[in-house]
Amino acid sequence: MASIPPDTVDRIIQQWLTQRPTFDISPLAVVGRVSRLSRLIDRRLGENFANHGLENWMYDVLATLWRSGPPYELTAGELVAQTMVTTGAMTNRVDRLAALGFVERRPGEDRRTVIVHLTEAGRAKVDEVSETHMATERDILSALSPTQRDQLAGLLKKVLVSLGDDAPPS
Repeated sequence: MASIPPDTVDRIIQQWLTQRPTFDISPLAVVGRVSRLSRLIDRRLGENFANHGLENWMYDVLATLWRSGPPYELTAGELVAQTMVTTGAMTNRVDRLAALGFVERRPGEDRRTVIVHLTEAGRAKVDEVSETHMATERDILSALSPTQRDQLAGLLKKVLVSLGDDAPPS
């Protein structure tokens, strides 16, 4: 198996070891790489979304509504829970997506609840972007074998669950 060349985190680790040789920096090998990986992945995904006239967050909201299945709608609170943003941020996002014709607001049963509904244009946009989005994600993971991807997914899930990231109720 070929040796993996050093990365930026290796350089950072070496700097820490030079300055603080007895300091336990072992978490940096994982946390630093996950952090850097997140930013690099966001950049790559953002390039794909931009090719479709979207931003990362737009696809996140539209895909969340689409994945919910017919009638392709969720309460604003459910969207907040599933996308991990604040209520204020979600209001802004829904406003912007509504202005583009991708979603519409509907009153809930008690009139205090707002239902966010994915429009036909929104569904068409998700369908348009999803193929290239998944292709981009496959390309990002192309350095790993299917077995390695499964192992990494399991390990990352274990850390996420340990930090309280559990699936919201269906």
